[in-house]
Amino acid sequence: MKNKYTYVWVSLIVLIFGIIFIPRIVDRIQSGTVVENDRMNVKDNSGALSYIEFNGEKRRVPTFSLVNQDSLVITEKDYRGKVYVVEFFFTTCPSICPIMNKNLVEIQEEFKDFQNFGVASFTINPEYDTPTVLKKYAESYGITNIDWHLLTGSHEEIYDLANNGFNIFAAQTPNAPGGFEHSGLFALIDKKGFIRSRVDDFGNPIIYYRGTISESEGENEQGEKEQIAILKEDIKKLLEE
Repeated sequence: MKNKYTYVWVSLIVLIFGIIFIPRIVDRIQSGTVVENDRMNVKDNSGALSYIEFNGEKRRVPTFSLVNQDSLVITEKDYRGKVYVVEFFFTTCPSICPIMNKNLVEIQEEFKDFQNFGVASFTINPEYDTPTVLKKYAESYGITNIDWHLLTGSHEEIYDLANNGFNIFAAQTPNAPGGFEHSGLFALIDKKGFIRSRVDDFGNPIIYYRGTISESEGENEQGEKEQIAILKEDIKKLLEE
């Protein structure tokens, strides 16, 4: 008898749930309205690139005024109307920088027919990386895009730009290879100067792209996947906006 009453109560609860909640769920699906928690674990398949936000505001490239490999003063305004990739590097880097810049040269070749594509390479060793040094470095890597500027200037400005402006870590560390430590990440900037990226499988922006693994390599020894292929795809999306 007890089992019979238990069965009746369970059936009643299921019936009440169906009467109250199912119509609400159907209405929300039909109207397309979802709350933030509903989206936390849903992949964004729209294809649009996310804006990176800080304190509720879309993050722009910070202002800067630096000198390039041709001794010309370059500011963030020179990149307006262009899609470009940002990196932090130094010419005497014995580890990740050669990989990063080979990847960027590959991207340069991919978009060589686009006049509104560029690269901004900020040296984190400005005392050594003079315009003359940067010019030789550009020639040795086959950097030909006129909007690929290798930039040097004030140590304080560059490190503030890296660590506070972009939140891409850079530091002078005597025990690190070459005396400097940095993340090896690329930032992608749209034509209006906003930092953009695709989202991951959970709908969160990846923010920056891994620049230290080549597309042909696929993944590194730690099992991290290359992101040059998706960076190319996302550059194309921004060029089409």
